[in-house]
Amino acid sequence: MNDDDYEPSLNERLQHLPEGEKLIWKGGPAFWPLAREAFHVRGVALYFVILMAWRFAAALSDGQSALDALSYAAALLPLAAIAMTLLVWLAWMSARNTSYAVTTKRVLIKSGVALTGTLNIPLRYIVNAGMRIHKDGSGDFPLTIEKSERIAWLIAWPNVRPWHMSHPEPMLRGVADPAPLADALAKALGGQVPALSSAPQRAPLMSHSAPGGAASAASSS
Repeated sequence: MNDDDYEPSLNERLQHLPEGEKLIWKGGPAFWPLAREAFHVRGVALYFVILMAWRFAAALSDGQSALDALSYAAALLPLAAIAMTLLVWLAWMSARNTSYAVTTKRVLIKSGVALTGTLNIPLRYIVNAGMRIHKDGSGDFPLTIEKSERIAWLIAWPNVRPWHMSHPEPMLRGVADPAPLADALAKALGGQVPALSSAPQRAPLMSHSAPGGAASAASSS
């Protein structure tokens, strides 16, 4: 952990790379893919729709008029609006404050709204990289780290593969144009670029053995 009071921007880090290290790709997540996949905006909206429909049906079954039942169901609209606004704002701020980079030596993930930090993953610690393409063409790239090493799931979120809590996998997610990133990772890791498709998929990008080591995370306020 880096406890410095000053956390440099990703651009500053990339401007002072060690001798022999070169930048291959730099980018970040798009707002809507991040809002949809990480903050589950559509799922929360559907939850409120179902809840309001249930309240409407329950009111009708209790003998209330359609107008009264509709008013009873609509009482949830302010709560739904607040929840959706908060989620959308958090997704927008997260997308705005997240940057990814791939160099010839490592993968960098800088993120954070209130607290910013940079996950620094040397390439030699990456056992496997994968790619998943969504219907809108955006892509997620999960990275499997050596089992002997760990990253903190809460520190890495939302840039982490869902439902992998015991051994978290950092993930470059919601990339609007995944092809250049796939090329960059394949070049950096010495693998093959999988075929890109508009249909949801998850394909192996590369796999190799790696020596033991530690992926490091640096964070500060």
